[in-house]
Amino acid sequence: MPVTKSAEGPQGADALKLDVIPSPTSAKHLQNKDSSCVDGSSSESPGLEKTKGITEFQTLIHLLKGNMGTGILGLPLAVKNAGILMGPLSLLVMGFIACHCMHILVRCAQHFCHRLNKPFMDYGDTVMHGLEASPSAWLRDHAQWGRHIVSFFLIVTQLGFCCVYIVFLADNLKQVVEAVNSTTNNCHYNETVVLTPTVDSRLYMLAFLPFLVLLVFIRNLRVLTVFSLLANISMLVSLVILTQFIAQEIPDPSRLPLVASWKTYPLFFGTAIFSFESIGVVLPLENKMKDARHFPAMLSLGMSIITAMYTGVGALGYLRFGDDIKASITLNLPNCWLYQSVKLLYIVGILCTYALQFFVPAEIIIPFAVSQVSKRWALPLDLSIRLAMVFLTGILAILVPRLDLVLSLVGSVSSSALALIIPPLLEITTYYSEGMSPLAIIKDALISIMGFVGFVAGTYQALDELLASGESLTFSNSTFIQ
Repeated sequence: MPVTKSAEGPQGADALKLDVIPSPTSAKHLQNKDSSCVDGSSSESPGLEKTKGITEFQTLIHLLKGNMGTGILGLPLAVKNAGILMGPLSLLVMGFIACHCMHILVRCAQHFCHRLNKPFMDYGDTVMHGLEASPSAWLRDHAQWGRHIVSFFLIVTQLGFCCVYIVFLADNLKQVVEAVNSTTNNCHYNETVVLTPTVDSRLYMLAFLPFLVLLVFIRNLRVLTVFSLLANISMLVSLVILTQFIAQEIPDPSRLPLVASWKTYPLFFGTAIFSFESIGVVLPLENKMKDARHFPAMLSLGMSIITAMYTGVGALGYLRFGDDIKASITLNLPNCWLYQSVKLLYIVGILCTYALQFFVPAEIIIPFAVSQVSKRWALPLDLSIRLAMVFLTGILAILVPRLDLVLSLVGSVSSSALALIIPPLLEITTYYSEGMSPLAIIKDALISIMGFVGFVAGTYQALDELLASGESLTFSNSTFIQ
């Protein structure tokens, strides 16, 4: 899901807020050398700009912002795929497990920081050192593959986010344009709106590509600060307006099934775990805190708020719209300018966030590619790769234009691995030689198995739905229902 990274200026105020998940390659590059997980506190580096670290409140805000993206807008449809009782309960359970896995990652990273006397340990480093500590000689010999696996899933996750963004942008802009002639200032006018047909959704996707290319050509992170700030403001305002609307006029919930068909539950799993995907931010945030000893408490508080918010939006959204719920709840909003502005604000926020999410796979792929050529060809190759990656996400979005299935597929494939499968296995490899209780091993094994089952079932179900759609994709996401 989107993540906020911050660096502070001379006055201690946030000078850089970036919606990226630091990758194994870029994490150290992005980190200021001002903190140490060895003693749990920050220290100033001579010769560098002095920084004080972030406070507990700032850490909490960054963690909350890191989970706010398109995923939350797809949760009402996810609850429909699970049932009005099973869906919220499952979100609560998944939120607890996701939080527990984040704590595992933090604990393992701190363990290797102390053991190896390193100031910072990113996700890839932690997995690599966890395999090196394994009692298995084969795992120790192939420990470097741990870093590569994490890099692979980060690339898949972030490019998946970019694909989701393109589909989201096209669906919402298409609906706004088609309804513009009927849009009024009266938000209580409940007659069905007759849309004015425009071009295919795929053409809207293509229309966004030139703007996205220009954005990703911005390679300076500080220049992207303006876009990050704009994205944060626009998405926050739109979420506030959206929440107050869905909380009104809830119909009788007795008509909704408590538990949906088991065949659609894997789609719920994929979308839900996609929304909880913020595990990549926990180590950078912990490293930036003034006093890292308070980070576990902030992590638990932040994830509790996030889980409650997700559960509330998912349940209320499904209760409000029932079987008419769309892949993004913004597509269910009334046809008045107040609620059309929610879509426009979110479009602006997601458009700005695309370049920030794109930065992670770019920082993994481009430095390696550029190192293979002479300095003369470095910049042309850099820009060519960025151009190719943007068009790749555009092509994938065009091929898979159903937003709900893209969310579920990305969540099932990569988010399951990063958030549920790898952390419990990492705990076993890290602490097994030092002695682990059988209950802890069983617990970790069960979490990983659950993540793997969700990975397989969610991926299969999403692909099956895509194949079932065949050549007659109806682009139901773009159909307006009042």
